[in-house]
Amino acid sequence: MKLENIDTEKRNSKSMQIDKASTIEILKIINSEDQKVAIAINEQLSKLASIIDKMFNKVKTSGRIFYVGAGTSGRIGILDASEILPTYGDNSTFIGIIAGGDEAIKTPIEGAEDDIAGFARDIKKFNLNSNDCIVGIGASGRTPYVIGALKYAAKVGVLPVALCMSKNNEFANYCEDVICIDTGAEVVTGSTRMKAGTATKLVCNMISTTIMIKKGKVFENLMIDVKATNKKLQQRCINIVKELTGKTNDNEIEDYLQKYDWNIKTVVSHLKD
Repeated sequence: MKLENIDTEKRNSKSMQIDKASTIEILKIINSEDQKVAIAINEQLSKLASIIDKMFNKVKTSGRIFYVGAGTSGRIGILDASEILPTYGDNSTFIGIIAGGDEAIKTPIEGAEDDIAGFARDIKKFNLNSNDCIVGIGASGRTPYVIGALKYAAKVGVLPVALCMSKNNEFANYCEDVICIDTGAEVVTGSTRMKAGTATKLVCNMISTTIMIKKGKVFENLMIDVKATNKKLQQRCINIVKELTGKTNDNEIEDYLQKYDWNIKTVVSHLKD
Protein backbone atom coordinates (compact mmCIF):
# COMPACT_ATOMS: atom_id res chain seq x y z
CA MET A 1 0.00 0.00 0.00
CA LYS A 2 1.37 3.40 -1.01
CA LEU A 3 2.02 5.80 1.86
CA GLU A 4 0.00 8.60 0.24
CA ASN A 5 -3.12 6.40 0.30
CA ILE A 6 -3.06 6.05 4.07
CA ASP A 7 -5.48 8.33 5.93
CA THR A 8 -2.94 9.46 8.52
CA GLU A 9 -0.56 10.59 5.76
CA LYS A 10 -3.00 12.92 4.04
CA ARG A 11 -2.82 16.69 4.43
CA ASN A 12 -5.20 18.41 6.84
CA SER A 13 -7.08 21.31 5.23
CA LYS A 14 -7.53 22.95 8.66
CA SER A 15 -3.78 23.39 9.18
CA MET A 16 -2.48 24.32 5.73
CA GLN A 17 -1.37 27.76 6.95
CA ILE A 18 -0.28 26.73 10.44
CA ASP A 19 3.31 27.77 9.72
CA LYS A 20 2.11 31.39 9.60
CA ALA A 21 -0.20 31.19 12.61
CA SER A 22 0.29 32.82 16.01
CA THR A 23 0.89 30.72 19.11
CA ILE A 24 -2.76 30.88 20.20
CA GLU A 25 -3.94 30.08 16.68
CA ILE A 26 -1.67 27.02 16.55
CA LEU A 27 -3.01 25.82 19.88
CA LYS A 28 -6.62 26.32 18.79
CA ILE A 29 -6.07 24.29 15.63
CA ILE A 30 -4.42 21.45 17.55
CA ASN A 31 -7.08 21.49 20.26
CA SER A 32 -9.91 21.52 17.73
CA GLU A 33 -8.45 18.50 15.95
CA ASP A 34 -7.82 16.65 19.21
CA GLN A 35 -11.50 16.92 20.10
CA LYS A 36 -12.29 14.72 17.11
CA VAL A 37 -10.43 11.79 18.68
CA ALA A 38 -13.02 10.96 21.37
CA ILE A 39 -15.80 11.22 18.78
CA ALA A 40 -13.99 8.78 16.49
CA ILE A 41 -13.53 6.33 19.38
CA ASN A 42 -17.20 6.64 20.33
CA GLU A 43 -18.16 5.38 16.89
CA GLN A 44 -16.23 2.15 17.52
CA LEU A 45 -17.31 1.39 21.11
CA SER A 46 -19.63 -1.50 20.24
CA LYS A 47 -16.93 -3.25 18.23
CA LEU A 48 -14.32 -2.51 20.89
CA ALA A 49 -16.59 -3.99 23.58
CA SER A 50 -17.05 -7.18 21.57
CA ILE A 51 -13.30 -7.55 21.07
CA ILE A 52 -12.52 -6.87 24.74
CA ASP A 53 -15.02 -9.56 25.75
CA LYS A 54 -13.17 -11.98 23.45
CA MET A 55 -9.88 -10.99 25.03
CA PHE A 56 -11.23 -11.36 28.56
CA ASN A 57 -12.50 -14.85 27.85
CA LYS A 58 -8.90 -15.72 27.06
CA VAL A 59 -7.01 -13.91 29.80
CA LYS A 60 -9.33 -14.85 32.67
CA THR A 61 -7.65 -18.25 32.66
CA SER A 62 -3.91 -17.54 32.75
CA GLY A 63 -3.79 -15.62 29.47
CA ARG A 64 -1.79 -12.48 28.78
CA ILE A 65 -2.24 -9.47 26.51
CA PHE A 66 0.81 -8.37 24.55
CA TYR A 67 0.79 -4.84 23.16
CA VAL A 68 3.04 -4.85 20.09
CA GLY A 69 4.15 -1.80 18.14
CA ALA A 70 6.96 0.28 16.72
CA GLY A 71 7.89 3.85 17.62
CA THR A 72 5.11 5.83 19.30
CA SER A 73 2.70 2.88 19.13
CA GLY A 74 5.16 0.59 20.90
CA ARG A 75 5.97 3.18 23.55
CA ILE A 76 2.30 3.77 24.35
CA GLY A 77 1.74 0.03 24.71
CA ILE A 78 4.66 -0.22 27.12
CA LEU A 79 3.41 2.81 29.06
CA ASP A 80 -0.05 1.33 29.51
CA ALA A 81 1.25 -2.12 30.44
CA SER A 82 3.73 -0.72 32.98
CA GLU A 83 0.99 1.02 34.95
CA ILE A 84 -1.01 -2.14 35.62
CA LEU A 85 1.16 -3.42 38.49
CA PRO A 86 1.05 -0.30 40.70
CA THR A 87 -2.61 0.38 39.93
CA TYR A 88 -4.04 -3.12 40.12
CA GLY A 89 -1.35 -5.32 41.67
CA ASP A 90 -1.13 -7.43 38.51
CA ASN A 91 2.31 -7.95 37.01
CA SER A 92 1.54 -10.59 34.41
CA THR A 93 -1.56 -9.81 32.35
CA PHE A 94 -0.25 -6.90 30.23
CA ILE A 95 3.14 -6.87 28.52
CA GLY A 96 4.46 -4.28 26.08
CA ILE A 97 6.82 -5.16 23.24
CA ILE A 98 8.45 -2.55 21.00
CA ALA A 99 10.29 -3.13 17.74
CA GLY A 100 14.00 -2.74 18.43
CA GLY A 101 13.77 -3.78 22.08
CA ASP A 102 14.08 -1.70 25.24
CA GLU A 103 16.62 0.65 23.66
CA ALA A 104 13.90 1.78 21.26
CA ILE A 105 11.83 3.16 24.14
CA LYS A 106 14.13 6.19 24.28
CA THR A 107 15.99 6.09 20.98
CA PRO A 108 14.68 5.33 17.47
CA ILE A 109 16.25 2.13 16.16
CA GLU A 110 16.87 2.31 12.44
CA GLY A 111 14.98 -0.32 10.46
CA ALA A 112 13.36 -1.97 13.50
CA GLU A 113 9.78 -1.38 12.39
CA ASP A 114 10.55 -2.84 8.95
CA ASP A 115 11.73 -6.16 10.41
CA ILE A 116 8.75 -8.40 9.71
CA ALA A 117 10.51 -11.38 11.33
CA GLY A 118 11.53 -9.43 14.43
CA PHE A 119 8.52 -10.25 16.57
CA ALA A 120 8.98 -14.00 16.18
CA ARG A 121 12.42 -13.60 17.76
CA ASP A 122 11.31 -11.15 20.45
CA ILE A 123 8.38 -13.25 21.69
CA LYS A 124 10.26 -16.52 22.21
CA LYS A 125 11.19 -15.84 25.82
CA PHE A 126 7.53 -15.44 26.80
CA ASN A 127 6.40 -18.99 25.92
CA LEU A 128 3.01 -18.12 24.43
CA ASN A 129 -0.01 -20.21 25.38
CA SER A 130 -3.41 -20.58 23.72
CA ASN A 131 -5.03 -18.10 26.12
CA ASP A 132 -2.71 -15.23 25.16
CA CYS A 133 -3.68 -12.29 22.94
CA ILE A 134 -1.52 -10.21 20.62
CA VAL A 135 -2.65 -6.60 20.15
CA GLY A 136 -0.78 -5.22 17.16
CA ILE A 137 -0.71 -1.41 17.15
CA GLY A 138 0.19 0.82 14.24
CA ALA A 139 -1.34 4.14 13.19
CA SER A 140 -0.93 3.44 9.48
CA GLY A 141 -2.08 -0.16 9.70
CA ARG A 142 0.86 -1.32 7.61
CA THR A 143 3.85 -1.60 9.99
CA PRO A 144 5.85 -4.71 8.95
CA TYR A 145 6.92 -5.58 12.52
CA VAL A 146 3.28 -5.56 13.63
CA ILE A 147 2.12 -7.51 10.58
CA GLY A 148 4.74 -10.09 11.52
CA ALA A 149 3.22 -10.25 15.01
CA LEU A 150 -0.32 -10.73 13.68
CA LYS A 151 0.83 -13.46 11.30
CA TYR A 152 2.74 -15.17 14.10
CA ALA A 153 -0.30 -15.04 16.40
CA ALA A 154 -2.46 -16.74 13.79
CA LYS A 155 0.23 -19.34 13.15
CA VAL A 156 0.60 -20.40 16.79
CA GLY A 157 -3.10 -20.16 17.68
CA VAL A 158 -3.30 -17.11 19.93
CA LEU A 159 -5.90 -14.36 19.48
CA PRO A 160 -4.71 -11.59 17.15
CA VAL A 161 -6.20 -8.10 17.55
CA ALA A 162 -5.15 -5.01 15.62
CA LEU A 163 -5.47 -1.31 16.45
CA CYS A 164 -4.93 1.31 13.74
CA MET A 165 -6.09 4.77 12.69
CA SER A 166 -6.49 4.33 8.94
CA LYS A 167 -9.49 2.86 7.13
CA ASN A 168 -7.09 1.91 4.35
CA ASN A 169 -4.95 -0.56 6.27
CA GLU A 170 -3.18 -3.88 5.72
CA PHE A 171 -3.81 -5.26 9.21
CA ALA A 172 -7.26 -6.47 8.11
CA ASN A 173 -5.54 -8.89 5.73
CA TYR A 174 -4.02 -10.75 8.68
CA CYS A 175 -6.52 -10.24 11.48
CA GLU A 176 -10.30 -10.54 11.86
CA ASP A 177 -10.58 -8.26 14.89
CA VAL A 178 -9.39 -4.83 13.78
CA ILE A 179 -10.18 -1.72 15.82
CA CYS A 180 -9.95 1.17 13.37
CA ILE A 181 -10.24 4.65 14.89
CA ASP A 182 -10.65 7.13 12.04
CA THR A 183 -8.66 10.07 13.43
CA GLY A 184 -8.07 11.51 9.98
CA ALA A 185 -5.22 13.68 8.79
CA GLU A 186 -2.80 15.05 11.38
CA VAL A 187 -2.22 18.77 12.02
CA VAL A 188 1.38 18.21 10.92
CA THR A 189 1.15 15.80 8.00
CA GLY A 190 2.12 12.28 9.01
CA SER A 191 2.92 13.17 12.64
CA THR A 192 1.01 10.26 14.12
CA ARG A 193 2.32 10.92 17.63
CA MET A 194 -0.48 13.53 17.70
CA LYS A 195 -4.13 12.48 17.14
CA ALA A 196 -3.28 8.89 16.31
CA GLY A 197 -1.09 8.63 19.41
CA THR A 198 -3.81 10.15 21.58
CA ALA A 199 -6.36 7.68 20.23
CA THR A 200 -3.95 4.80 20.86
CA LYS A 201 -3.48 5.80 24.49
CA LEU A 202 -7.23 6.20 25.05
CA VAL A 203 -8.03 2.80 23.54
CA CYS A 204 -5.24 1.08 25.50
CA ASN A 205 -6.61 2.72 28.66
CA MET A 206 -10.04 1.32 27.83
CA ILE A 207 -8.75 -2.17 27.13
CA SER A 208 -6.60 -2.49 30.26
CA THR A 209 -9.04 -0.79 32.63
CA THR A 210 -11.98 -2.88 31.43
CA ILE A 211 -10.00 -6.12 31.70
CA MET A 212 -8.87 -5.26 35.24
CA ILE A 213 -12.41 -4.35 36.32
CA LYS A 214 -13.71 -7.63 34.92
CA LYS A 215 -10.93 -9.48 36.77
CA GLY A 216 -12.26 -8.09 40.07
CA LYS A 217 -9.50 -5.56 40.67
CA VAL A 218 -12.02 -2.77 41.32
CA PHE A 219 -14.73 -2.57 44.01
CA GLU A 220 -17.31 0.11 43.25
CA ASN A 221 -14.76 2.48 41.67
CA LEU A 222 -11.89 1.85 44.07
CA MET A 223 -8.61 0.14 43.13
CA ILE A 224 -8.61 -2.45 45.88
CA ASP A 225 -5.41 -4.19 44.79
CA VAL A 226 -3.28 -1.05 44.46
CA LYS A 227 0.40 -1.55 45.31
CA ALA A 228 1.60 0.90 47.98
CA THR A 229 4.99 1.60 46.42
CA ASN A 230 5.25 5.24 47.52
CA LYS A 231 3.76 7.65 50.06
CA LYS A 232 1.01 8.81 47.71
CA LEU A 233 -0.17 5.25 47.13
CA GLN A 234 0.13 4.43 50.82
CA GLN A 235 -2.21 7.32 51.58
CA ARG A 236 -4.54 6.11 48.84
CA CYS A 237 -4.66 2.70 50.54
CA ILE A 238 -5.54 4.40 53.82
CA ASN A 239 -8.27 6.44 52.15
CA ILE A 240 -9.76 3.37 50.47
CA VAL A 241 -9.90 1.51 53.79
CA LYS A 242 -11.61 4.55 55.34
CA GLU A 243 -14.17 4.57 52.54
CA LEU A 244 -14.95 0.88 52.91
CA THR A 245 -14.99 0.59 56.71
CA GLY A 246 -16.11 3.96 58.01
CA LYS A 247 -12.99 4.13 60.19
CA THR A 248 -11.44 7.60 60.53
CA ASN A 249 -8.14 7.13 62.34
CA ASP A 250 -5.34 7.20 59.76
CA ASN A 251 -2.72 5.94 62.20
CA GLU A 252 -4.80 2.93 63.22
CA ILE A 253 -5.49 2.05 59.60
CA GLU A 254 -1.84 2.46 58.64
CA ASP A 255 -0.79 0.15 61.47
CA TYR A 256 -3.14 -2.53 60.12
CA LEU A 257 -1.96 -2.00 56.57
CA GLN A 258 1.68 -2.33 57.59
CA LYS A 259 0.84 -5.47 59.57
CA TYR A 260 -0.82 -7.07 56.56
CA ASP A 261 1.65 -5.89 53.91
CA TRP A 262 -0.66 -3.12 52.65
CA ASN A 263 -3.31 -5.62 51.56
CA ILE A 264 -6.51 -3.59 51.48
CA LYS A 265 -8.86 -6.59 51.28
CA THR A 266 -7.34 -8.25 54.34
CA VAL A 267 -7.40 -5.05 56.38
CA VAL A 268 -11.01 -4.28 55.46
CA SER A 269 -12.01 -7.80 56.47
CA HIS A 270 -10.35 -7.41 59.90
CA LEU A 271 -11.71 -3.94 60.58
CA LYS A 272 -15.26 -4.92 59.64
CA ASP A 273 -15.31 -7.96 61.95
